[in-house]
Amino acid sequence: MLKFFSPNSFSSLRVMACMVLLGGLAACQSAPQPPNPIATTAPAPSISGQVPQSDEITFAFEPFTGAPGNIADMLSEMIGSAARKENITLVRRVGAAATYRVNGFLSATGQPSNGTVFYVFDIVDSSGRRVKRISGTETTGGASGDPWQAVGAGTLSRIATRSMVEIRAWLNR
Repeated sequence: MLKFFSPNSFSSLRVMACMVLLGGLAACQSAPQPPNPIATTAPAPSISGQVPQSDEITFAFEPFTGAPGNIADMLSEMIGSAARKENITLVRRVGAAATYRVNGFLSATGQPSNGTVFYVFDIVDSSGRRVKRISGTETTGGASGDPWQAVGAGTLSRIATRSMVEIRAWLNR
């Protein structure tokens, strides 16, 4: 009986086959490219068409999502007041034409000792593309049961004022 391969030659063949396979795979690879630098600042959103002057810009707030009706009504009044102080023009009629629409989202959490209101206002252009996001939190007093019970006029006033100041700063950029 003839033996063509000894146990040592078989493992040598395996090593050689792996080397040929790896060499073939290496030949298929292109030259490594250096990684692209990571931008440290996000590009500013571009608004197509002409950008209206600050005094021509109007905002329409859509009904708030997440807040009970009495809280939403009170916040709407306070946003109107804060907008007047910042010389921001709001459109009050539902469905009226406006330069930007603002979608508001609110949520409240709480415990008997303290609570928090989370808010997000997305400013969208006429095509529905978000061009600015305003978000934040406000602490409230505690309430057992419904956390909205602890949300008072002071909390809503701070949310309205901070939001309108951010919109004014964004317009003045």
